[in-house]
Amino acid sequence: MTWLDATFYGVIQGITEFLPVSSSGHLALLPHYLKIDDPGVAFDLAMHVGTALAVFVYFFKDIKEIVTSAFSEGIEKEKGRNWLFNIGLSTGITFILAYALKDTAEVYGRSAVMISANLVLFGALMWFFDHRGTRSETEFMTAKVDYKRSLLIGLFQGLAVFPGVSRSGGTLTISRFLGLSRIEATRYSFLLSLPVIGAGFVYKLPQLFSAEAAFSITSLVVGLVLSFIVGLATIHYFLKYVSSMGLWIFSIYRFILAVVTLIMFY
Repeated sequence: MTWLDATFYGVIQGITEFLPVSSSGHLALLPHYLKIDDPGVAFDLAMHVGTALAVFVYFFKDIKEIVTSAFSEGIEKEKGRNWLFNIGLSTGITFILAYALKDTAEVYGRSAVMISANLVLFGALMWFFDHRGTRSETEFMTAKVDYKRSLLIGLFQGLAVFPGVSRSGGTLTISRFLGLSRIEATRYSFLLSLPVIGAGFVYKLPQLFSAEAAFSITSLVVGLVLSFIVGLATIHYFLKYVSSMGLWIFSIYRFILAVVTLIMFY
């Protein structure tokens, strides 16, 4: 893998992690387009760390307020604790499902056919549920410890171990189905990415330094830094777009990408 290849990885990750188009699907397809050896899931996770850092920096004020309010008094304390409990529930079920499916996803999930099928299926679900979803603002995830919504969102996030599903796409789709507004669904989805990406990176960390790795540490750093920088810009503009325009355009993109992928690689 060259610096230029790593640049493509970082930029693609920074753009696609926060758009519901499946960053892991794009990263899994890149070796086909670049005609290089697949660096594997460990390298992909390193790119996700860059975008997780972007989430942490962009939402630092929100994260600080949530944690601070959880240890304050009155209504704000309840809201903060509800938010943390709900994120914890979603994260826990994601870990269970992702661990159960990880081997299957690594063996079968990175083929062009599987990625295309996931792009189409979850793109259609996202379009349908976003179109039918509420246009009013909601605060479900701070109002109470919501077992139903938290666990279902976590389940859909866990399915994103399969490239083409999309972590953000899955969580936004089920959130809209469960009644969350676009803004609340997006904010919850972004913050929910932090514990999952962090844990996944630690789990795959030994592979980053293995002798069989198809990349250098320099390439890893280049991709990670670029995913962070591009990720910051993507978060900013996506939040402005999604509240007014919705998610339909990303479904269309997913359909087009699936067709192109099948034509080129099947």
